[in-house]
Amino acid sequence: MRSDVIHTLLVANRGEIACRIFRTCRDLGITTVAVYSDADAGALHVREADLAVRLPGAAPADTYLRGDLVVAAARAAGADAVHPGYGFLSENAAFAATVQDAGLVWVGPPVKAIELMASKTRAKELMAGAGVPLLAPVDPATAGPADLPLLLKAAAGGGGRGMRVVRELNFLPGELLAAAAEAASAFGDGEVFAEPYVERGRHVEVQVMADAHGSVWALGTRDCSLQRRHQKVIEEAPAPALDDALRDRLHEAAVAAARAVDYRGAGTVEFLVSAEGRPYFLEMNTRLQVEHPVTEAVFGLDLVALQLRVAEGEPLPAPEPPQPTGHAVEARLYAEDPAQDWQPQTGALLTLELPEAPGLRLDTGYTGGDTIGVHYDPMIAKVIAHAPTRPEAVRLLARALERARIHGPVTNRDLLVRSLRHPDFAEARLDTGFYDRHLAELTGPGAGDPATAALAATLAEAVRGPEAVRPTHPGGPAPARFGAWRNVPSQPQRKRYRSEPDGTEHEVAYRTPRTAVPVPHETPGTRVLTAKPDHVTLEVNGVTRHFAITTHGDRVHVDAADASYTFTALPRFTDPATHTAPGSLLAPMPGTVVRLAEGLAAGATVEAGQPLIWLEAMKMEHRILAPASGTLTALHAAPGHQVEVGALLAVVQEDPAATPVPLSVPEETA
Repeated sequence: MRSDVIHTLLVANRGEIACRIFRTCRDLGITTVAVYSDADAGALHVREADLAVRLPGAAPADTYLRGDLVVAAARAAGADAVHPGYGFLSENAAFAATVQDAGLVWVGPPVKAIELMASKTRAKELMAGAGVPLLAPVDPATAGPADLPLLLKAAAGGGGRGMRVVRELNFLPGELLAAAAEAASAFGDGEVFAEPYVERGRHVEVQVMADAHGSVWALGTRDCSLQRRHQKVIEEAPAPALDDALRDRLHEAAVAAARAVDYRGAGTVEFLVSAEGRPYFLEMNTRLQVEHPVTEAVFGLDLVALQLRVAEGEPLPAPEPPQPTGHAVEARLYAEDPAQDWQPQTGALLTLELPEAPGLRLDTGYTGGDTIGVHYDPMIAKVIAHAPTRPEAVRLLARALERARIHGPVTNRDLLVRSLRHPDFAEARLDTGFYDRHLAELTGPGAGDPATAALAATLAEAVRGPEAVRPTHPGGPAPARFGAWRNVPSQPQRKRYRSEPDGTEHEVAYRTPRTAVPVPHETPGTRVLTAKPDHVTLEVNGVTRHFAITTHGDRVHVDAADASYTFTALPRFTDPATHTAPGSLLAPMPGTVVRLAEGLAAGATVEAGQPLIWLEAMKMEHRILAPASGTLTALHAAPGHQVEVGALLAVVQEDPAATPVPLSVPEETA
C-alpha cells in the first residue's frame, strides 16, 4: 500500500467548508476529523465528523489560527493528512511547512508557491515576468491628482481588510495609516501598496487545478463583481458577456501564473476587467475558493476530490478538463442587515429549510436550532443553482431563496432575491459598484403585503388550542382571550405587530363568531378559507393565498409564496422601562470593545460623527459615533470589555443645534 494514500483527514477549519470537505471524504471512504473551539462545541461540522478535537478558547487567534494546536490535534486523532479549507491558515506557508514536517500530507499547494503569492507586491513582480497583464503600481509618496482615484491594499492578505479607495490627495496620508494599521492587525504585516482604482471594473477569476505531472487545467471563468466591502455576495460561472478572445486571454494568463510558481492543487487567479475589456491581474488565491461550487456545477467535477487526488500524488484524470455545460449562480446567505450598513446579526437560527429541486445545492454549516455567534464570519450558507442557461439558473436561484424558510436573525435573503431580479444583473451589466448604486432601492420597501401577513399571523394565534391561549377555568373553559383583549364575539379584537427589521407597526382587527373561524374586521376583499395554528389560507381580492405560521416566543414568522415576514407581537401598552435616555450609545450587537478615542473620558467635549468607541464582532469592526455635538456625561466602555447587544456604552448630552448621525459604522470585514 502506498504511504501517501489518505485514510484519515483533519480539516483545519470550521462551518460550511468543513462540512463540504467531509461530504467528499464520506464518498471516498476517508475518516474525518474536526477541530473546534469552545464556541463551536455543538456546531454542525463537529456533529458530522467521525472524530473531533477541542481547541480550548473561543477567539480565532486562540484556536483555529493556532497551527501548533491543529497539528497536535491531527496527531492525537491519528490523521495522516490536513486540509486547510479557506480562510484561517489556508494560505499560511509556515503552517503548510509545519504540517509536512510532522509527516502529514498537506492538501494544498507547495509551500514555495504559497510564499511567492502571499505578498501581493511580490506576486505582481513575479506575474510581470510571466507576461500576465498588470496595473502599474503607484508610489503614494509621489502620487498626484492624475493618479486619482487610488486603491490602497494590504500586501499580506485579502477579504477587504486594509483596503481603502482614495479620491482626494489630502486624505491619502490618513488612509495610508489606517490601512496599514488594519493590515497589521489582521495579518501581522502592515505593508500597504497603491494602484489605480478602476471605476466600474468587473471582478473575474479563473479556477485552476494542477498536478505534479505537468498538467494545469483552466476551469473556465467566474464573475464575482457583486460585492459589499470588497467581499463577494453573488458569483456565477461562466462569467457572462465576455468575448472569446478575452476568455482565452484570461485562461492563458491563469495557466501562466500557475506555471510560474510550479503550482499544484486548486487555486484561483483573480483579475479586474475594465469597462473597456482590459484584464489586470489582482492576486492568486492559493486555496479553494468560497465560490468553487459554481465551477463544480458547470464542469461536473468535485474539486475537493481532485485536491485529495493531487495530494496523493496522482495525475489529473486527463490532460485537458471536461467541457462545461450550462450556467451556475451562487448566493451567499449572511446573517446581516444590508439596510443598516450590513451590520452582522447574531442569535438562534431557528429554521433553515431550502426547497428541493433539480439543479439546487445548499452548502451550509448550520441547521435549524444552531446559534450564530459573534466570533466568526456571519455567512450562514451558500445556495447554488445550475441550469442550461443563465436566465434559467438565475430564476431558479431567486425562487429558491424566496421560498426558503429562514427564521432567526435578520439575513440578506431579500437583498439577494432583488439583486438577482434587478435589470442590470439580468442584462449582465456587472461591476463592483453595483451595491454602491443600487443599495437603497434593493433594501427599500418591497412589493409584498405585510398587512395581510400580519392578519394571517393574528388568525393563526386566535385559533390555537385552549392549552395555548386559554387558561384553565374552574367549572369549564374560560372566555377566550387573545393577547390582552377579551375575546367577546360581538366586539372586534385587536392585535399589534412590529415588522422586523424595518420597525413598521401593523394593527389587525378581527372578530370570532361563536360557530366559525375568526374573520377579519374592516378588511374588505379578504375572506378566510382556512385558519389553523400553523397555516392560514385567505382569499384576497379573488386570489387564494397560503401562509405558513411559526411562532417562537413573541416572534411570529409568516412564510408566503412570494415573500417571508417576521413580526414581533407588541403589548397593548408600552413598557416605560424600554426607554433609554437621550444620547445613549448602545452596543448594536454582542462584541468586544477594542479601543476608545484618545483622551475619551466623562466630561469630554465631542463632535457630531466623531468616532468614540471601536467594537469588534464577527470579523467586523464597528465605530460607535457621537450622535451629535455635546458633552460625554458617562462612559461605561473600556478596552477588552465584552458587551451584550443593547449594553449602554456611553451617554452624550447633545447640543440642541447638533445634527444627529448614525451610532454605528462598520469597517471592512475580513
